[in-house]
Amino acid sequence: MSAVLLLVTFASFSYYFSAKMRTQEYTGRLTYRAESIAKVLGDGAQIKSDVLLLDKLDQTAFQDLFLEEIMVYDPVDFDLVYTNIQDKVVQVDIRQLELLKREKYMHKQVLVTEENAEQAHEFELVGIYDTSNKIPLLVLVSAYDKFGHQNLTNLKRILLIELAVCVALLVAIGFFFAKQMVQPIIRLVRQVDKINVNNLQNAKVNIRGKNEIAQLAVNFNTMLHRLGESFNLQKSFVSNASHELRTPLAAIISQLQVAIGKDRTAEDYKQILQSVLEDAENLSELTNGLLQLAQSELGEQHFKFQAVRIDELLLDVPNLVNVQDHKKRKIEISFERMPEQDDEITCPGNESLLKILFLNLVDNACKFSPQHKALVSIDFDDSYITVKVQDDGIGIPPADLQNIFEPFYRGENTVNVRGHGLGLSICKKIVQLHRGQITVESKVGHGTTFHVKLRKS
Repeated sequence: MSAVLLLVTFASFSYYFSAKMRTQEYTGRLTYRAESIAKVLGDGAQIKSDVLLLDKLDQTAFQDLFLEEIMVYDPVDFDLVYTNIQDKVVQVDIRQLELLKREKYMHKQVLVTEENAEQAHEFELVGIYDTSNKIPLLVLVSAYDKFGHQNLTNLKRILLIELAVCVALLVAIGFFFAKQMVQPIIRLVRQVDKINVNNLQNAKVNIRGKNEIAQLAVNFNTMLHRLGESFNLQKSFVSNASHELRTPLAAIISQLQVAIGKDRTAEDYKQILQSVLEDAENLSELTNGLLQLAQSELGEQHFKFQAVRIDELLLDVPNLVNVQDHKKRKIEISFERMPEQDDEITCPGNESLLKILFLNLVDNACKFSPQHKALVSIDFDDSYITVKVQDDGIGIPPADLQNIFEPFYRGENTVNVRGHGLGLSICKKIVQLHRGQITVESKVGHGTTFHVKLRKS
């Protein structure tokens, strides 16, 4: 559309300037003719007859002027001195002659309809007031630029034809290139249409080149790869969760089936109920862990973040740990250095999620420590608040360190400790949600230390 508008603008300017140049050129010819007539009639020579006068005037014309009309007036009383118009009465407005006398020069375009003519012609009229000769005269010369207007008409026709041809070519070329540009998109759409949940893992679109469509294909392949990884994680999560949920449920069902199989003593029923209670507690812990994991997967926009004082939050953790476990836990909280102001240990965050984070870390430290003891220390700098959770437990083998944050992953030396491998995975996702960092140091037989760094702003 812009190309067509440019062509129309160019054609319009070409026609406009051609018409302007024609007017200037023809006006110059009429002005020269008027000056020549004024020189012939104003030299004071006696012209004996009109025939001789016409011959002399014709000698001053270097080219015939089509439908030329000459009118010469006395500037004093505005009497008609000479005209070549023979067949009609010449009448000129006296006000125009007075204006010409004052301005010394006049040019105007006049529409004149000839007898038996189908349309009016645009005559050029030039008037001069000549005082350079013996006799001052008002000379009016008008004529129709027949060839000039014909040339303009031909130019208009040529421009219109060229414009139509160029528009047609532009449409054809545009359609061709648009089709060429759309082809990669069509191929991309066809390849994407074949992708489904069954082939998502190995799905890939193949668009070659270095243009925007190829870059779009590269980004789309990256997105497909991430989606594939997400689906794999989801499948693994569902599979592991199903397996973990099935184990305590199967234990509960089997024990209840045994209990109702025959009459038993009160002591036997008490032991069975105690075992069922432990399995139900295990199932409750697993369910809570799955809910916490699902909650930690949500984005930051789903949670309300506010200023949280980390020391006050950690002071509530020992009570929560002891409430959820019948064993008495020992938790010591200390400062690496004492804060002078509250904002030094305050960070933006979600208080509920941060409690889950530190509750899991402290619970793990107590669970794997022989003395059921966890050491918690708080430190800070200009950018971060650092919380260190340390135990003197069994430690984590080096081969397991890189996998401990994966859901349902448990180290080889944790078989005899009850758990589901969800706690650390939840911790990492909560830290990531707060745009922080979590790292671990461990040595088998000497304990484990987790470092949590939370942004202060």
